[in-house]
Amino acid sequence: MDKLELGVFLRTRRERLRPEDVGLPSGPRRRTPGLRREEVAVLAHISTEYYVRLEQGRAPRPSGEVLAGIADALRLTDAESDHLHLLAGTAPSRTGLHRRDVRPSILALLERLPQTAAFVTSATFEVLAWNDLAAALMENFAALTPAERNLARRAFLGPPRLGSTLYGVSDVAEFRHHVVMQLRSALARYPSDPAVTGLIDELRYGSDEFARLWERHDVRAATVLTKTFRHPVIGKITVDCDSLTLTDRDQHLVLYTAPVGSPDAEALALLNVLGAEAGSYLR
Repeated sequence: MDKLELGVFLRTRRERLRPEDVGLPSGPRRRTPGLRREEVAVLAHISTEYYVRLEQGRAPRPSGEVLAGIADALRLTDAESDHLHLLAGTAPSRTGLHRRDVRPSILALLERLPQTAAFVTSATFEVLAWNDLAAALMENFAALTPAERNLARRAFLGPPRLGSTLYGVSDVAEFRHHVVMQLRSALARYPSDPAVTGLIDELRYGSDEFARLWERHDVRAATVLTKTFRHPVIGKITVDCDSLTLTDRDQHLVLYTAPVGSPDAEALALLNVLGAEAGSYLR
């Protein structure tokens, strides 16, 4: 149970709600943003004293029933509710190191997708495996170190000479928010993994934007359906974006495709011919 992180998470979720969001009158005087602690306690059917102790990091581990009541009172999403249980120590937690080895079957699959830019990322957004089209669209990952292949680091810190650029994608702000949410969840799953804690510390101290988003304590999943790249050779390419969770290794298989016969599909086909060198220089 991470008492301090649990307390902060509860407070930030409480402060984002308005009384009218939960069917309560707003009233003329409110000194603090969001709901009052006693209001959350009433909605969760627990004592105010116990809820206050939870936010202050002084309470013993809450039961699953109590957590369910709090999640309902705070209108948590499924992802936020899962995170709440992780912080409270009532859900399975991976306490070792996150895995970076990719299943051979997935490696083989990447090469069987000639019209799809596909790659695998770790729980910390390191690109672990990729096919030639992904390298052509984004970057020649084979020429980079593992640290340089980390998309979280690339999104917030970027190559030193270019700043925090990310292949000219259209949704860089949304991706940064997604990165922060996923890394917070990863920290709850791997609290003792130095690769996770070290990356988060590096981003917090190296990027004001990351630090600002980190303090929001968001864990709500973001859905991205399309993404537009600004490729230096091909120009704009809009692709459909699908991310499949590889549960056994806590990794993601990311697929970029385009509708058959579309100009974007033709652009991807041209990139396939050009190969990885088309994405070999930093953008």
